[in-house]
Amino acid sequence: MTDNVPEQEPTAAPAAPVAAASAPQALQQPETGDSAPVAIAEAAAAADAQQRGHRPPRGGRGGRNSGRDRSRAQGQAPAGPQAPSRTPPRTHPVLEQLAGLYPHLFGAVFLPLKRGIFQDLLEAHPELFERDALKVALGIHTRSTRYLQSVAAGEKRHDLAGQPVEDMAPEHVHHALLEVFRRRKARAGEDVLPKLRKRMIQAFETSGLTREAYTELVTGRDEAANAILQEAFAEWAVRNAKDEALLRAFEASGQTLEAFADMYGMDPRQTGQMLERARRQRPPAAAD
Repeated sequence: MTDNVPEQEPTAAPAAPVAAASAPQALQQPETGDSAPVAIAEAAAAADAQQRGHRPPRGGRGGRNSGRDRSRAQGQAPAGPQAPSRTPPRTHPVLEQLAGLYPHLFGAVFLPLKRGIFQDLLEAHPELFERDALKVALGIHTRSTRYLQSVAAGEKRHDLAGQPVEDMAPEHVHHALLEVFRRRKARAGEDVLPKLRKRMIQAFETSGLTREAYTELVTGRDEAANAILQEAFAEWAVRNAKDEALLRAFEASGQTLEAFADMYGMDPRQTGQMLERARRQRPPAAAD
């Protein structure tokens, strides 16, 4: 990275493996960090309320709970301290300014930012942005799940005019994929590994690199993440073998695509995609 801001996408493997049983505490906090104290206060209030709710009632006709019990019997909410309301997370004020100035980058849709965007913003608005505040805001933005999703999708980097100016590096796509799926698992608790392996294969094929070059480029210190990549490559190899067998059978049949697919009970469109994929995987013919 050449920006003087926190990294715009992860350039190292995530701190915890995707396959971990639970997410690190940092990922369970709101991304802006503004509502974390509120969440802690709410948890403490809930524990205190639960503790008060288990105290034995002070009986007696004129006891403290008599009025409360009558209220419950009449279907009315008992009087007493109200549970603290959840304070919605606040957006960093600089991010609000950026969304107003560049809605195509910071608005409803997030796009990957070109390297050097920090300096571009300072030069474009020297009187508007304070250096440290802009640095913090961009760090929040580029660590957000929505931003990482755009990186994981392999979209190009964009300048302030919203124009694509450079490709996303394969290693940035790979590590964004790991982080996005790790967060999804932490929040939903679903098995994300099959989808993650599929997306890894897509990202690898889009990169245009060989398996060896891609592995060397994206491998990090997280052995669990590295193992997932190798599992994805194993699935990729099995799929390629099936595609190649299908292509050989098609070439030997001498039939049209439609007739061949019908013979095997397959969808012609899907069959055509598999055959084309097998052709791309074949090494180029040696020159005579």
